[in-house]
Amino acid sequence: MAKAYTQNEFDSLIEKVENVDIWVQEYLKLAGYEKWARLYALVNRGWTMTSNIAESINATLVLARELPVYDILEEVRKMFGRWNCSNRKEASHTYTTLGKNTRRCLLWMRQYLHVVPSTEHLHMVNDEGRHYTICLLEKKCSCRRFQVDELPCPHAWAVLKSKLLMPEDYCSDYYKPKTVIMTYEVPVYPLLDRSE
Repeated sequence: MAKAYTQNEFDSLIEKVENVDIWVQEYLKLAGYEKWARLYALVNRGWTMTSNIAESINATLVLARELPVYDILEEVRKMFGRWNCSNRKEASHTYTTLGKNTRRCLLWMRQYLHVVPSTEHLHMVNDEGRHYTICLLEKKCSCRRFQVDELPCPHAWAVLKSKLLMPEDYCSDYYKPKTVIMTYEVPVYPLLDRSE
């Protein structure tokens, strides 16, 4: 449900949950769909849907958890410093218009779909018997992935390929190395020696 793009998809999944346990469905509703479901998000979360980042950090700091407070905080600072530096370095050595993961995702989408143009910007794509409407001008697809992820969905990708257009021109700057570099622009500064 968290990753659903359409109301029908979400409703179908929530119905399955309801059939198993009505209280789970009620709990999820009380928690607020906007907090965990892409479909109800108040802001565009892009293509990243993750569980709590604290889980990843916690797993990395298993040994450090036994240390005194000052030492564990220093380990956390050093870990973030390493991650920040590593991510900034990787992004600054990317000489393509899209980041590595985004390129991989778009390449994975290469599949044959039947494209039927309607206008220069409006197309219909047949995908396994279902029809999707794509508007390149507005960067929208009726599957909703194009506008929500701000990255061409498989249907938009098929249209772009049929028109020999560059998918990079239809991706949000969020997926481009220059944005990733800006994300990690602020360094995690080393602290003075503990005695100071």
